[in-house]
Amino acid sequence: MEPLEERARRRGIMLLSGGGWLIPTCLLCTYGFFANLRPSEPFLTPYLLGPDKNLTERQVFNEIYPVWTYSYLALLFPVFLATDFLRYKPIIILQGLSLIVTWFMLLYAQGTLAIQFLEFFYGISTASEVAYYSYIYSVVDSKVYQKVTSYCRTATLAGFTVGSFTGQILVSVGNWSLFHLNVISLTCVSVAFATSWFLPMPMRSLFFHQNANRRASKLMQVKGSSNRSCIKNEDLARVSESEDLEAQVPLNHKAHSTDDRVAEQTNINLLNVLRILWNDFLECYSSHTLLCWSVWWAFSTCGYCQVINYAQGLWEKVAPSSHSDIYNGVVEAVSTLLGAVAVFVVGYIKMSWSTWGELLLALFSLIIAVNVYLMESIGSIWVCYVCYILFRGIYMLLITIATFQIAANLNMECYALVFGVNTFIALVLQTLMTLIVVDSSGLGLDLFTQFKIYAGYFAVISLIFFVSGFYRLVKKCQRKQDTQQSSGT
Repeated sequence: MEPLEERARRRGIMLLSGGGWLIPTCLLCTYGFFANLRPSEPFLTPYLLGPDKNLTERQVFNEIYPVWTYSYLALLFPVFLATDFLRYKPIIILQGLSLIVTWFMLLYAQGTLAIQFLEFFYGISTASEVAYYSYIYSVVDSKVYQKVTSYCRTATLAGFTVGSFTGQILVSVGNWSLFHLNVISLTCVSVAFATSWFLPMPMRSLFFHQNANRRASKLMQVKGSSNRSCIKNEDLARVSESEDLEAQVPLNHKAHSTDDRVAEQTNINLLNVLRILWNDFLECYSSHTLLCWSVWWAFSTCGYCQVINYAQGLWEKVAPSSHSDIYNGVVEAVSTLLGAVAVFVVGYIKMSWSTWGELLLALFSLIIAVNVYLMESIGSIWVCYVCYILFRGIYMLLITIATFQIAANLNMECYALVFGVNTFIALVLQTLMTLIVVDSSGLGLDLFTQFKIYAGYFAVISLIFFVSGFYRLVKKCQRKQDTQQSSGT
């Protein structure tokens, strides 16, 4: 009979986690919940413009907020590589630490330069999210991927919703100051940081720390000696999963420690990693369907982030917090819940996305454009709130569909790569838009003009996908008619 220790090693991280998938999942969900439980976040703009920081609108919108966009873009790719090389957990700890620094500075830092540094640290935490969402796949069996993904995303959603509702109640009912809301936020992210230290350390990662069989397959692909495709193949996936368990056991574990032998067999250099990434990139984006959904993802996410970043500023212009009650917290919470409902509904929608997908993207992008335009043109805070809720709900619905359409035909390696590339392109576009439209070194436009541009941006997206979708629909109908005529003759 196989020894107990040997069986544990053959199951990889099971020995490290001490409880299969349950313990690391619970720890990661706890981290995600408290890291997003930040009651002060919906009130960030009023706080910066208020007596605590006493910054001007131009300083906040045109000099401070753009720093987050630039930092996120500059850090995304290095953090992505570091996440894989360091095997996730150190980057999750870094994210928790950067959140602590962010909220500590939010409490005590003064002046434009100090708050710009704050935005840089927040950019670190945002770029590090890749570690949170990919960690769990390295410590659990592939059979529970869907379950643990659902749990982790639900935890972050619940944390944000509870935080937003709590902030609103404390401001509206308890009459708490925004400074004390930030104290609660700092406490919550500190709990998340403490939790991150208890996460089990993964033994493998996607590129740098692979098992020997997968590494050989990857390098053969780079050299053109392998037929492995990024397009999902269920038989290959099952074989790969079986090989993962076998290859995690060193052949001579008595001569070396497990960790040393795994590192010796599985480490892969940076040059080969970059070659693998480039090879997978070319292979993935050769698919028209994947390219279409990815283009919408990148372009719409750029516009979405711009609207989200500056929505609080627009609300402050329409209804200043110094003269009226603000309901930013409840609006953020309701919009998140609506997005969650939309995400849930997606699982029950049955239709031919290959036929109607582009036209639906065009339709909903147009609705988004109308909502963004109404937010700045009507001049009513309640119209702003309603349009914002609809805007976020529609985007979450569409991005979930896009995620499913992209992931449905990809294996796990290419899944991570495509999502990373799409996010990077979105950030590049957002950086250009921020530099030209928002930054004081560019046009430095006021918020109302900015939102007109964002509305026009989504209208252009709608037009592009309507033309593309209509053209493909006509071509498909023509092919169908030609097939019917040829079969009739």
